[in-house]
Amino acid sequence: MMSVTGSGAHALSGYRGSDGKRWKQGLAGALLVGAALTLSACGGSSSSHDRAPEVSLSVLSSDPQWVSGGDARIRIEGAPEGATLALNGEPVTADSLSEKEDGLEGVISGLVLGDNALTVSDSEGGVLATLTLTNYPQEGPMFSGPHQYPFVCTTVSEFGKQPLVDTDGDEGFPVYDEGGQQIGLSRDCGLEPFVEYVYRSTDGSYKPMPEDGSRPADIATTTLLDGREVDFVVRWERGTINRFLYSIAMLAEAGEDPDSLDTGLWNGRLMYRFQGGVGIGHTQGRMDVNRRALQPDVLGKGYAIIYSTGTRMSEHYNVQVGGETALMVKERFVELYGKPLYTVGLGASGGAIQQYVYGQNHPGLIDAAIPVQSYPDMVTQTIHIGDCELLEYFMDATDRDNDKWHTTKNRTWLVGLNATDEVPDPLAGAKTQLGYGTAPGSTECVESWRGLTPLTMNPHFGNAENQEQMQPAGVMDSVNWSHYDDLRNVYGVDGEGYPRRLFDNVGVQYGLQSFLDGHISAEEFLKLNATVGGWKPQKEMVQEGFPFLGTQDDVLADPSTFDPWSSRNMTLSEDPSTPAPRTEGNLEAIRAAYDAGIVFHGEIDIPVIDWRPYLEEELDMHNAHQSFAVRQRMIDFAGNADNQVIWFSDARPEEGPDQVALALEVVDEWMANLLADPQASVAQSRPERARDACFATDGSLIARGDDVWNGVLDEQADGACTQTFPLYSTSRIVAGAPYQGDVFKCALKPVSTALQDGTYGDWAPTAEQIAELNAIFPQGVCDYSQPDQGRP
Repeated sequence: MMSVTGSGAHALSGYRGSDGKRWKQGLAGALLVGAALTLSACGGSSSSHDRAPEVSLSVLSSDPQWVSGGDARIRIEGAPEGATLALNGEPVTADSLSEKEDGLEGVISGLVLGDNALTVSDSEGGVLATLTLTNYPQEGPMFSGPHQYPFVCTTVSEFGKQPLVDTDGDEGFPVYDEGGQQIGLSRDCGLEPFVEYVYRSTDGSYKPMPEDGSRPADIATTTLLDGREVDFVVRWERGTINRFLYSIAMLAEAGEDPDSLDTGLWNGRLMYRFQGGVGIGHTQGRMDVNRRALQPDVLGKGYAIIYSTGTRMSEHYNVQVGGETALMVKERFVELYGKPLYTVGLGASGGAIQQYVYGQNHPGLIDAAIPVQSYPDMVTQTIHIGDCELLEYFMDATDRDNDKWHTTKNRTWLVGLNATDEVPDPLAGAKTQLGYGTAPGSTECVESWRGLTPLTMNPHFGNAENQEQMQPAGVMDSVNWSHYDDLRNVYGVDGEGYPRRLFDNVGVQYGLQSFLDGHISAEEFLKLNATVGGWKPQKEMVQEGFPFLGTQDDVLADPSTFDPWSSRNMTLSEDPSTPAPRTEGNLEAIRAAYDAGIVFHGEIDIPVIDWRPYLEEELDMHNAHQSFAVRQRMIDFAGNADNQVIWFSDARPEEGPDQVALALEVVDEWMANLLADPQASVAQSRPERARDACFATDGSLIARGDDVWNGVLDEQADGACTQTFPLYSTSRIVAGAPYQGDVFKCALKPVSTALQDGTYGDWAPTAEQIAELNAIFPQGVCDYSQPDQGRP
């Protein structure tokens, strides 16, 4: 189907060097010895005198405007006999091409940085198809903005390859300062790809394959989806893409030629393994090998797995950088192995967030998602979590003598999140000894979220792993250690160089629903809102106290160092008769968060199985209502969430079986239906098991069906799963905000309007109370019937 004549200057191939590296020869200036590519017709010939053929030219490895590393896997369909392919006007040479599904497919190398013209012409030079490929460097960035510096390189300690520095010596890890001046030895921690072969041992670990080619006595076997039992040997490529460490893993035959890229044990399915955590940048990060990059229960079925520390949220929480990295890593995979049957995402917490956000921002990156312990996104969690310590401080300090707050469960009236005596407050004794109020148990704010507000907001608090090893000492001292600065390319900076912030509580009526329900009195409602305050600007913040920094001895010597609420950075009123100032978010930053896709707004049209072990009684930070906050956003966007399935598993008193294996089975069935009938919608292709459901601790089904979660987002009687798994809310829902939790800056209405429109139920405040309301809310109170003021 192809003939070859002549010579040229570019390569169309998917080849590797003898050392297992894939050479970028076009970029290096080397040329393949080959010949100019001439395409033969498939299924008949055509000439310039016949009707012009319809020729299709496409990029399989990425969108054409987001190519990286100087190469791309392309596909040509419908080319007549004698047609030629050219890159930037130069004939493309042929070394390794393949006919696939009535088309020609291969990897074209030698792209220059910037725009590249790829052209198919007929035998007389007439252009049949042209495509512009925009190429970016392998180290990035593509669209995420300038790289972050200083930046800690962990390549050496992770891989032990090409030692960029002696980490036991005096030079430390390679890093660059803000001005781009070299401090270490490698600007972007780069490492050429390399391949190793490892095997799964019967003891459950991975070990290097013997260099002599012998079969290890302790090698495990595994059963593929097609029933074959094979030795558990893995071809494992690693390197750096977009500055982060990446991994590509696939089952392989022992003793194979690394150049062969044999796919005989691959089931055609690709998993992108995302990872969660909470980080704020300035590090290349660490690779989780056993549980994620080489996840055995997935690899063992024949899936290929791709992974990157750039999509591990414990390194950073910039989903613009993460999405960019994910695209580049998948591009690398497709260039090597071709387009997979489908790509499924898997990841918990921040790994779940990435699936929702990237499914929205980068259609085609993943074709199905299994988010575990999900949130809609990270940044809208800061809305109500930023309230946590403000409200805990109110109950512990400002209103310390109020007996209501000495009962743990009552604290839910303000924070919305669950509270229980079954999880003791580790600082209850210290608070009592120092004269603060307390309760014996904890809220979720205390157990799971304490310390994350300063990590988001305080420029002094954070750090990067291994930064102490870097030289010269103090290179990281100038870093603004906040989430806001981690996303300065998105949020922008103010006139003094501080990143713009999103947190806003102007007009928020804390405890409003609890007041309407009679849990707190009018006097308590007014006191709460008059004294709760907000957060200082970053330039006024100071370093945290105990228990974040320091010791108990420090507290004994100076009790003011005890500050689990970060109260030193709150805008608390010194005069009780003067309401404490609230915090105003920056509208430009809020709009930028929406525009850049940092916020999940519900746009995702792929199969989603949202699985959650129910951990409310442990006060786990992955509160269960978040799955339904996601669903409500999807309903708001598309009118339905028919492509999302929500599964809960009972983790009381302990977690039951992992439901990921079942989710993978159902996704595979779902994707098979979609591939068999591409005209059908995602919802129409759902198999019977792709329905909302809940499971007992032993994995047995409690209930399945479209009505099992009734009562969560509607006014219907509670479904079977709703009855089994109590849900809680947030401080902003208690304050009247909508369930989906995506309002950064509420629209405002005058207090006089709120007094007339039913906001306060049947409360008839006195003139003095009305005056107090107006003093607390001079700009008005939140009107959640109107859109977020920052929403574009």
